[in-house]
Amino acid sequence: MESLEKAIRRSPVTGLLGPRQCGKTTLAHMLAGKKKHHYLDLESPQDLARLENPQLFLESLKGLVIIDEIQQRPDIFPVLRVLSDRKGLPAKFLILGSASPFLIKRASESLAGRIEFVELGGFDMEETGNRDMQKLWLRGGFPRSFLARTNDDSLAWRENFIRTFLQRDIPQLGISIPYSALRRFWTMLAHYHGQIWNASELGRALGLTDKTVRHYLDILTETYMVRQLQPWYKNISKRQVKAQKIYLRDSGLFHSLMSIPDRKTLWAHPKIGASWEGFMLEQTLRRIAPLEVFFWATHGGAEIDLVVMAKGKRYGIEFKWSEKPILTKSMRAVKQDLSPEKIWVVYPGRHTYEIDKQVLAVSSNDLSEIVSVLT
Repeated sequence: MESLEKAIRRSPVTGLLGPRQCGKTTLAHMLAGKKKHHYLDLESPQDLARLENPQLFLESLKGLVIIDEIQQRPDIFPVLRVLSDRKGLPAKFLILGSASPFLIKRASESLAGRIEFVELGGFDMEETGNRDMQKLWLRGGFPRSFLARTNDDSLAWRENFIRTFLQRDIPQLGISIPYSALRRFWTMLAHYHGQIWNASELGRALGLTDKTVRHYLDILTETYMVRQLQPWYKNISKRQVKAQKIYLRDSGLFHSLMSIPDRKTLWAHPKIGASWEGFMLEQTLRRIAPLEVFFWATHGGAEIDLVVMAKGKRYGIEFKWSEKPILTKSMRAVKQDLSPEKIWVVYPGRHTYEIDKQVLAVSSNDLSEIVSVLT
């Protein structure tokens, strides 16, 4: 909420980005409740009729004007450019859209220098509290999934979300890919969660070309379903990994695609470590944004999940599904080759303690230890 309010104060137009059903409209209404506003939903026939002459109608409004599902009317972007250049700015605009790549492209072309983007995800641990961490991890951060009455209801919502996203939202972007093909790719990608991207290997498994799987990956990345974490390079003699690392951004969707319906199945699943890593990585990135982050790995096996540049210094963050993390050979290599100011090892225990000089084990309940240093 705070970052959105700051953006609205600074810019004549603010774009609120994020996946469908992550709470963009709810947040906009919460914000609007504090001030004079007008709300337009472009999936409503009544609101579309009011915008038959968009410039004539919008220039008569004052205060905050919220336009939801703006991808339905691309002709409004040039109008917003004209209105955002008026003297005195009688109105400011908050635009929302589920088709985020479309929104970014159109808005950037028409509103260069006039728009500020704010990214919104689902719930995180700061909002749900540490007590509900296990629930948030299992169900993911989409509000309706997290707040569902039972795990079965949550799973049913996520399955419907995946189907609707592929059958309705993707075609709205002008992308014609059969539902079954993209669903199969997304499911296969879940098996690579937390691993180095290998287009050739994935393409062979699916019978697709490298170019095609790269295209599919970009679609899911641009629609906030997948995170591509870029590698960090350092001028050392060791051969370093140069491909990106792949994560599914929402742990609940990851569990659905991996057929993990409940906590008991998750705790017995071979992917529990990768699931924990991806979940805590997203929780951490939400809190330290907009800092630059990378991962680092060598072909010899040394690696660290996050390399963070903050205040002119380099830091490392590792995520371990372990009762009591210890100093590993990989951590020693990171200390020697990257010379980080500090390495934090985030684990699911309760206590924070020193593993080695400049290496600290941090409870997943106490990410503030990391945030206070980096931000």
